[in-house]
Amino acid sequence: MTLRRRLVDWSLTALLIALPALVLRASLARGTPSPIDRTLLRITAPLETAVSWVVEGIGGTWSRYVALIDIEAENRELRDDNERLRKQLAAMTHRAFDAAALEELAQVRKRTPADTVGARVIGAPLSPQFRVVRLRIDRGDREVAAGMPVITSEGPVGRIERAYDGYADVVLLSDPSSHIDVVIRDPAQPAGQPGGERGLLVGLGRPDSYACKIEWLERQGRGGPAQGKVKVGDEVVTSGLGASFPAGLVVGKVSRIIGDDGMFQSVEVNPSVDVSRVRAVMVLLAPPPPPDPDARARRHSEPAFGARPL
Repeated sequence: MTLRRRLVDWSLTALLIALPALVLRASLARGTPSPIDRTLLRITAPLETAVSWVVEGIGGTWSRYVALIDIEAENRELRDDNERLRKQLAAMTHRAFDAAALEELAQVRKRTPADTVGARVIGAPLSPQFRVVRLRIDRGDREVAAGMPVITSEGPVGRIERAYDGYADVVLLSDPSSHIDVVIRDPAQPAGQPGGERGLLVGLGRPDSYACKIEWLERQGRGGPAQGKVKVGDEVVTSGLGASFPAGLVVGKVSRIIGDDGMFQSVEVNPSVDVSRVRAVMVLLAPPPPPDPDARARRHSEPAFGARPL
């Protein structure tokens, strides 16, 4: 290495050491700066501005990156909490619905004079028009049998079509194979009084509704043929005949008069049970006992030993 190269290196080293010291001295100086300090500050001011801009930019970018990472973690945690709360709410809603359904079934059991068993609906196949075709319950052939009536607190649902393993299929009132003996009752008529016209309720089997019909309904029973006309809005209840459904269960209401030839009527009935919302049912294991015809008759004590006391 030549002497000239050494002098240049030592000069640059001294300048690099002295220049920051002079800049620091000029920055920390108090009072009126000297001409040398003013010169140094004028020269280094743009460099300091550029360095500060680069450092602040890098620091801001890093801060935003860290903040985004924290926000993403918080969002992930909030999404997990939201999903957990949704599941808890769905479970609580399901339990509340089941509790309400079981409470209704308990009331039905108290009002029904027959042996019954509760069941949960576990399946409901739909038609292309989103109407329930049949119900499937969690009671098998060891507990229920084909032909047993199925009811809810709102009225009849249908009958057991078949039972196998631990399940059973229920055919609905709207199915064409369903037949129930019913009575037409005027809404203004007291509930305790017997109904008027009798008929056989048959399902229409429509894929877009749960409607049923009553054909050959004779116009009599309300004071003669002239007063026996069934009207839209009349209530349809079970008659209790046929050893199936108990008497007095509300099946639905007359929604339309199909035909009327003066002696007979054909009416359409809209069932009262919305099977799309049924979650629990009651199966009648045995027909209810027939009503006692002497229940309201006054009984007299029989004479003891064949003679009445004086």
